[in-house]
Amino acid sequence: MSDSGQPTIRAPKPALVLAALVAGILLGILSSRTSPEARDIFAQVASTVGGLWLSALEMTVVPLIVALLITGIAASAEAARGGRIAGRAVLWIVILSTSSAIVGMVLSLLLVQLVPVSPEAAEALRSSVSAGTSAAAGAGQSLGSFFKALIPPNIVSAAANSDILALVVATVLFALAATRIAAARRKSIVDFFAAVSDAFLVIIGWVLWLAPVGVLALAFGLGAAAGGTAFAALFNYLLVVCAVGLVVTLAAYPIAVAVGGVPLVRFAKALLPPQGIAISTRSSLACLPAMLTSARELGIRDEVADVSLPIAVALFRGTGPAMNIAVAVYVAHALGMEPGFGAILAATAVGAVMSYAAISLPGEISYISSIAPIAIALGAPIGPLALLVAVEMIPDVIRTLGNVCLDVALAAVVGRSR
Repeated sequence: MSDSGQPTIRAPKPALVLAALVAGILLGILSSRTSPEARDIFAQVASTVGGLWLSALEMTVVPLIVALLITGIAASAEAARGGRIAGRAVLWIVILSTSSAIVGMVLSLLLVQLVPVSPEAAEALRSSVSAGTSAAAGAGQSLGSFFKALIPPNIVSAAANSDILALVVATVLFALAATRIAAARRKSIVDFFAAVSDAFLVIIGWVLWLAPVGVLALAFGLGAAAGGTAFAALFNYLLVVCAVGLVVTLAAYPIAVAVGGVPLVRFAKALLPPQGIAISTRSSLACLPAMLTSARELGIRDEVADVSLPIAVALFRGTGPAMNIAVAVYVAHALGMEPGFGAILAATAVGAVMSYAAISLPGEISYISSIAPIAIALGAPIGPLALLVAVEMIPDVIRTLGNVCLDVALAAVVGRSR
């Protein structure tokens, strides 16, 4: 348990999970040289092991959505009550997170058309990873269906059926209502759901300790079905997600200049130290001291930097909505799905709202809880996420780099706001 009360969760070494992914694909490719009987036995064992591991991840999604949203909104409301500067910071976090989700969806839909996945790799992905609980029922959702699905007639049924948009809307309303009740009762609600989220995060930690085994098993099926094109599909994935993250990262510069009133060259120079820490640590929290120094170099008032930057580190994941949506869009595209406009709107809304419940944990830990709701809202299965988490350490560098740049830009914007 950390000093903050949050459970101490350590993910397996990313290099080990990546090695398991590569080894699984290679073993799957080599299995074609064995006898049909042996190949069938290997495939059955790999499918069983991978399926069990995937199911263990999937079972945490719905309770985590509810618990993280309630605690995240409560934390945002508490921060907003902390004064005028804190309130402005929270308002800008909502604005920038929503903008990130919209930009991420537009860019992702464009990029998956420019860098398509080969039909062979798409077919292999479909056959090697179970769709699990998140069947693609919402892929063709119309605009009318989107509005009809906003309010669930039965919240328990929405949770059971993974109607994510309805569940998110109901949870947000509940969380907002909880901020208006007596402080003692509000605290008891928040404490309860904080404990629920902590417990399920511990479960995710346990499951991810088995990631090398689970990823090896799932990758075996992918390699056996797709052969060498499996590596091409992973390269396409990294290209799409990292490109979206870099665009959002670069957006910090015009935001700081145009809205924050900071000279471009001065902003770029001040960001160099925290950027170096971000690349080496993949932790926004570790960058906080350097970000505070950068803010002072930019002339941001101490009372603004000392309030807005800690709030940003705790609540703001500027690249998160865009890059999380990019992952979900890639999965849908790779599986040959064409989400309707309603599903696209739903996924964009869920991507923005879920970023308010972002948590300061290693990328591999928060990967499933952050992206699974978006994929489900888009109508895509979350099974492929269990494979893609193996290469998350590469996009996670860009995530952290962008978050640091946008945190400092946010401080500049808040400092200029009146």
